Amino acid sequence: MKYMALIYGDEIAYDALSEEEKQADYGLYNAFGEVAGARAPIGEALYPTNTAKTVRVRNGQVMTSDGPFAETKEQLGGFYILECSSMEEALALAAQIPDAKRGCVEVRPIVKFD
Repeated sequence: MKYMALIYGDEIAYDALSEEEKQADYGLYNAFGEVAGARAPIGEALYPTNTAKTVRVRNGQVMTSDGPFAETKEQLGGFYILECSSMEEALALAAQIPDAKRGCVEVRPIVKFD
């Protein structure tokens, strides 16, 4: 079964890291990718929330606004699609994602439409 692991962290705290700390963080993500292997075939990082746009359609009118819909302490920074046999396996794998130690990782099963 497929699960989406949504990675949330504090952009302001991340921006405060030194370049060496950021490089070490990239190394942790590369190591996670090697450990996860085929169980995490898709994963991507996202640009910061100040690059985001939100789209709504109301009464046939398209409205766009800057940024995410709501302000939060933690922002969506990336995701993985995990291939796991159970939610327990997906949670165990998500616990190895580096940002689980300073932010959080939301894990949700993906609906398969036939």
